[in-house]
Amino acid sequence: MSNELTKRILSSLILIPIFLFFIIKGSYLFTIFLLICLVVIFYEWHMMSKKKSYRVFGFIFLSISFYTIYKLRIDNDHWFLLFITMICVSTDLGGYVFGNIFKGPKLTKISPNKTYAGMIGGYLLSILSTIIFADFYFRYELSIKLFIFVMIISTISQLGDLVISYYKRLSKIKDTGKIIPGHGGLLDRVDGMIFAFPFSYLILLIDNL
Repeated sequence: MSNELTKRILSSLILIPIFLFFIIKGSYLFTIFLLICLVVIFYEWHMMSKKKSYRVFGFIFLSISFYTIYKLRIDNDHWFLLFITMICVSTDLGGYVFGNIFKGPKLTKISPNKTYAGMIGGYLLSILSTIIFADFYFRYELSIKLFIFVMIISTISQLGDLVISYYKRLSKIKDTGKIIPGHGGLLDRVDGMIFAFPFSYLILLIDNL
């Protein structure tokens, strides 16, 4: 097992329970946790976008993204927020594992480590996790509607990863920070999520109309 993979696993074992605690707990604890994360990500974005024309746009988008996370938790049961998080984490993990095992053709020059095998692995693991999640907690089978929703969110998560990779490439940096061993910065860890949550919120609004 590579040193980087070991760090990623250990970091995830620490971060995931903390994240789950604040999501489930809700109330002011979740709000404070969310604000702390936003401040850290603001700082990381500030450092990587100095003197860039898109700098202000990034701050606006991040603010909107975190507002939708807040609204998803406050307006809905915590299970929905956990569900979106699970899809993103599964997509990222599936992409990393399948990409390293099967390698193969590169997906794009924007992020040289991304492969078609990793993309497929992200979809497969997100669907598998959804089947387990839905059956275990809700005794709910994977419907066509749920399948399409998972595929959309998984796709948005992967695109979000590529978008942040693109901006890192423009800034000529490998990671947005060093706060998380094996992952880099907090923005590196949640790059897919900050795009997936706003789209999830939008889909939920449209579905409730």
